[in-house]
Amino acid sequence: MELRHGIRHNLGQFLHQLVQVLLVGLTIGMTRTVVPALAESDFGVPKNSFVLLSAFVVAFGLVKGVMNFVAGRLSERVGRKQVLLMGWLVALPIPVMIWYAPNWNWVVAATVLLGINQGLTWSMTQTSKLDITRLEERGLTLGLNEFAGYVGVALAGILTAYLATRFGARQGLLVFGLAVIGSALLLTQLWVKDTLPWAKAEAAKHMPGSAQVLRPRYPANVSVNPSTREIFTLMSWRDKRLMALSQAGLVEKFVDALVWVFYPVFLYQQGVSLTNVGWIIGVYGFVWGGSQLFTGRLSDRVGRHGPNVWGMWMCGAGVAAMVLGEGVAWWAVSAGVSGFGMALLYPNLSAAVADISHPAWRGSAIGIYRFWRDLGYGIGALGLGLAAHFTGQMQAAFWFVAVSMFASGAVLWWLGEETHPRLNPARG
Repeated sequence: MELRHGIRHNLGQFLHQLVQVLLVGLTIGMTRTVVPALAESDFGVPKNSFVLLSAFVVAFGLVKGVMNFVAGRLSERVGRKQVLLMGWLVALPIPVMIWYAPNWNWVVAATVLLGINQGLTWSMTQTSKLDITRLEERGLTLGLNEFAGYVGVALAGILTAYLATRFGARQGLLVFGLAVIGSALLLTQLWVKDTLPWAKAEAAKHMPGSAQVLRPRYPANVSVNPSTREIFTLMSWRDKRLMALSQAGLVEKFVDALVWVFYPVFLYQQGVSLTNVGWIIGVYGFVWGGSQLFTGRLSDRVGRHGPNVWGMWMCGAGVAAMVLGEGVAWWAVSAGVSGFGMALLYPNLSAAVADISHPAWRGSAIGIYRFWRDLGYGIGALGLGLAAHFTGQMQAAFWFVAVSMFASGAVLWWLGEETHPRLNPARG
């Protein structure tokens, strides 16, 4: 039977994959409000130990970046579903480790497992949706994917704040985490299909001499079956467009590292209650997630380049605004501005990479892009931790991130180009 591409033709599987990425978001989101805010009182982190506080996100970023790279290549050999299952199995010990943790080192170790989980699972939910949908649906597909994931992140931050207030941080995270991860394993085993056959069917249509309605601007001089080294160098520096996208992906994670590490601590130290901290950070996640229903589809119409560049700059403006005013309303609006900037750039950086990556090696290309992107967690968390440490002021971390976003957006504007095949097709 011929495999058909498109959301409508594969709606059941598409919805199963959306549920999966929601659960992926819930898994990472359970660590993003309670754990940093209560690092001092519940996990023994000394006050103003900025670098130590950042350590768990540094570990997460380094591990997740590597696992994104591994997941892309592995999925082209063993299939998408097997990699997804591996990711959920790795996640099982995480809530137990946080519940038991006698010190902060256990939290860091649990976050290493979280990085493996996220690298394997989030990569596969994204790649699987791209496998079964059409090229002209790519922005919408990635917008829906990131919408589901980051709504999950926001919901988990709010729900775990309430659970921690009522039952204690450790017990609340234990119950929430086991319920989410157990559900994900069951649903993956029962209902998720392997989508690698769809990717192979699409690749066959792009063989030389085949008819194509849209002609993407694939990089020149790439092997039919490129090695890992070839794709890595292509993504990292040989193609300036892919390099510009990769560096933008890396730097935009500075914002998320800041939100994860310092937003809860900064707001908690300003006297904001734990539940209100959850809601302010939730505004960032909800705006980011919800707006992607619009911004992903928008890029299918107006292109990727403009939303990506303006998204970088808007994120930087929202981060700077956090330290330029005060009050719950001000901080919520500032978080929302950063969230909308992320919504403009997040699905569309990935869509731009997918536009100009051949389906025969797209899984690897997305994995390498996600390697650089999530390495930004580690580099960003280390940078903002050092900025706060050497100045003695947490606000320095906010300015480090804001300046980085404006500079990276400028690099993307200068070296990047429109990648949508309809708006900038290949010649000949």
